Amino acid sequence: MSIFPSSVFSGRGMLVAGLLGALSIGTAQAQIAPAQCDNQKFLSDQAGFAQTGPTRVDLPEHVCGQVVSVTQRSRRTRSGVHGYFVMQVAPGRQIRIVSDLDRMQAPGWPWVKPGDPVEVVGRYYFDSPRSQGIDWTHHGTGRHWASPGYVQVNGSRYE
Repeated sequence: MSIFPSSVFSGRGMLVAGLLGALSIGTAQAQIAPAQCDNQKFLSDQAGFAQTGPTRVDLPEHVCGQVVSVTQRSRRTRSGVHGYFVMQVAPGRQIRIVSDLDRMQAPGWPWVKPGDPVEVVGRYYFDSPRSQGIDWTHHGTGRHWASPGYVQVNGSRYE
């Protein structure tokens, strides 16, 4: 519960209040995704970042939707092997999902295909309107991220 009345914040102010809550002086405890899918929260967070630009703050998200496209080959980055897909969270609204295949208990990539219903818990990052997505979709946590994630597709949950 906020110490401020809800009428004090609207639009951009709500985003700032939410970001300050997520920062919590660098602690990872405040980074907990909603228990149920909350696409509206994600869309609101996305719109806030579109207004304010990059903030170096990542937000926990729990979204549901449908797979739109899949990168067929996994890619090796400095942090490991990753699989990528795009999901639709609302009509005309899509987001890139990044799965750390080295840390997930999942079969060989790709294990999603266009049209699959999918549920994702992870960390929303916004570097720019063209560089944004949800990562940290695995069971692990870290010094800067305390919320374990997962991808659930076709009744299978990959952590």
